[in-house]
Amino acid sequence: MRPAFDPALYLVTDTALAGPRGVPEVVRAAVAGGVTAVQVRDKTASRRELYALTLAVREVLAGTGVALFVNDAVDVALLAGADGVHVGQDDLPAAEVRALIGPDRLLGLSAGSDDELAVALALPPGTVDVVGIGPVWSTPTKPDAGTGLGPEGVAALAAKAAAGGLRSVAIGGIDVGRAPLVTGVDGICVVSAVCASPDPAAAARALRSAR
Repeated sequence: MRPAFDPALYLVTDTALAGPRGVPEVVRAAVAGGVTAVQVRDKTASRRELYALTLAVREVLAGTGVALFVNDAVDVALLAGADGVHVGQDDLPAAEVRALIGPDRLLGLSAGSDDELAVALALPPGTVDVVGIGPVWSTPTKPDAGTGLGPEGVAALAAKAAAGGLRSVAIGGIDVGRAPLVTGVDGICVVSAVCASPDPAAAARALRSAR
C-alpha cells in the first residue's frame, strides 16, 4: 500500500542553499512551518553521500506523515527506505522505475510540455502518482529546465493531468509573491523560497498562507 501523500507544499532540497545549517535542519524547520512533502535532491553528491543525506532527512521526517522522495536515484530511494522517487524525462523510464520500486512506493515524473505529459498519461494507470509541471518561471536552481511555461501554461497542463487521473505540482521560480498566481495544480514545489530563507519555518508558513 502506497503511503499517504499531500502535495500541497512540496520542498525540493538544495544542499548549497541550505548552507552550514544543513539540509536536515532546514527540512525540520520547513515541516514545522507547513511543508507536506520533501524531495532530497543533490546532483553533486556521490551515491554514498546522497544515501547518508536521505537517511538523515528520513530521521527528521519520522512520525510527521510527510512523504520523502529521492530525486533520480532509485537505488538510494530503495536502500534508504524512502517513500518514493522522482524522475525526469531523461532519467530511467517511469515504467521501468515502477517495476523496480514495486507497488508500495510513490513515483513522480517531470513534465514540461504537452508531449512530456502525454508520456505520463500513456503509462498504465497507477504507474505515476504525481507529475511535476514546470518550470513555471525560469529559475537559477535548475538552469537547464528551459523557458518558463507561465501560470497559464501550467494550468493547462494540470487540467490535462487531472483529466487523466494524475495529481500535479508546479515547480520553477515560485516564491511567496508568485504562489497565488499558480492555479489548477494540487500543490507547489519550492527550492530557493525555503532553502535560501533565513527562517525556513516562516517561509513555509507564508507560502501556505499565500495558497
